[in-house]
Amino acid sequence: MARKKYTDEFKMEAVRLAREARRGGKSSDVVARDLGVHPNTLKEWVRLDESVHAGSGKNSDGLPPAQELEQLRKEIRILKMEREILKKAAAFFAKETG
Repeated sequence: MARKKYTDEFKMEAVRLAREARRGGKSSDVVARDLGVHPNTLKEWVRLDESVHAGSGKNSDGLPPAQELEQLRKEIRILKMEREILKKAAAFFAKETG
């Protein structure tokens, strides 16, 4: 029997619904049944999500989200500049050898 493939969006929404059900005093098994997912599969998705977000709202580098975002934006700016330099260098050497 082939395993079902679920999109990341589906998994994230299922985890959100399971958490809401738990807060409301319901079992996540009900959510799993409503979504057509095995209860253990949904519990595993919730466990994985919790392990990813463990660390009191910080990423794997231990940075708060706002600081991580700023760092990533800086890296993007640098990468874009490097890409432009490489494009110009490639064009220059293509002319020179052609």
